[in-house]
Amino acid sequence: MPAALPKLGLIAGGGEIPALVRDACLARGRPLYIAALNGFCAAHTVTGSEHGWFDLPQVGGLLKALHGAGVVDVCLCGSVAKPDFSRLRPDWKGALLLPRLVRAALSGDDAILRVVVETIEQDGFSVIGVDSLIQDLLVAERQYAGRPPDAAMQADIRIALAAARALGAADRGQAAVAAGGAVVGLEDDAGTDALLTRMAQTPAARGGVLVKCAKPQQDRRVDLPTIGAVTVGKAAAAGLAGIAVEAGAALLVDAAATGSAADRHGLFVVGFRDDG
Repeated sequence: MPAALPKLGLIAGGGEIPALVRDACLARGRPLYIAALNGFCAAHTVTGSEHGWFDLPQVGGLLKALHGAGVVDVCLCGSVAKPDFSRLRPDWKGALLLPRLVRAALSGDDAILRVVVETIEQDGFSVIGVDSLIQDLLVAERQYAGRPPDAAMQADIRIALAAARALGAADRGQAAVAAGGAVVGLEDDAGTDALLTRMAQTPAARGGVLVKCAKPQQDRRVDLPTIGAVTVGKAAAAGLAGIAVEAGAALLVDAAATGSAADRHGLFVVGFRDDG
């Protein structure tokens, strides 16, 4: 008989991916405990699974629950908005961690996540990435929808990629929009959806491309760039021509549904390799 898989602790934020991880564990018979984050994780995500609900600053309580559940590996996934640190009411362990998080927040999200990962590892857990649990989520180097981008669109992809790389190196975001040979939008703390909402009010973005890529210094076990059908809908509303995502370093939620949505809207979706 194959060896039993170690119990997974899923620290679950918002969006669809936490439920996909749950389903993958159930399908493989992997024992699972879900630490659902209040205000972010959808109620249906914990259906049929051992779980607990936690506020963001309940660090000690969350780690104690993971130990009590017999968790070995931990996966952090799902969207979580950066909190207002002045309003947090942490438990004792969260209070000890809070000054480090506040200092890290001055740099950006990646710095915050490094502190979180280090804290989990120091408590004896192994942190693993979503892509190690569901390999099909990882973007491949291929055309997912629409026609291959023409020369002008490829030029915009290169321009947006350079901007997104610089943004990532500064730990400020993972996405940029370029159109007509110029950068017209950069992601900020509000995320990609907010960027695309702004682009819908920016005439210069029409016919442009959205590029998403990992930050150069990013720990790729956490917070990989992610797109899905919702991203496609917002890109279409902004009048963009397509979306290009870094292969091997980003997640695509439901490739079939995302590709179908892109075809309906007349957008291309492509996974690319960055060869420098």
